[in-house]
Amino acid sequence: MSVASAIVLFAVIWFMVFLVVLPIRLKTQADVGEITRGTPPGAPHDAQIGRRIRITTVITMALWAVIAGIIVSGAISVRDFDWRGIMGAAPETFGE
Repeated sequence: MSVASAIVLFAVIWFMVFLVVLPIRLKTQADVGEITRGTPPGAPHDAQIGRRIRITTVITMALWAVIAGIIVSGAISVRDFDWRGIMGAAPETFGE
């Protein structure tokens, strides 16, 4: 895995985890009873974005380490998902 691939993998995982973490324990303005004029009642009262970013980053680092380890080790490859045999036989490599 190249450095660029590792960064892209981290970014994709980070944004997916962020979108999952974002609504957890969210209190809306309607829940609290303090609706700011000009905003919808479903808007967050206190989004705590910094805290959510830190939580997302910690979870992403753990997931990224596991997924990158699987990819680098070769335990699972693209050919494992070729159930219809479209890719054909694996090329022979020297030294194995």
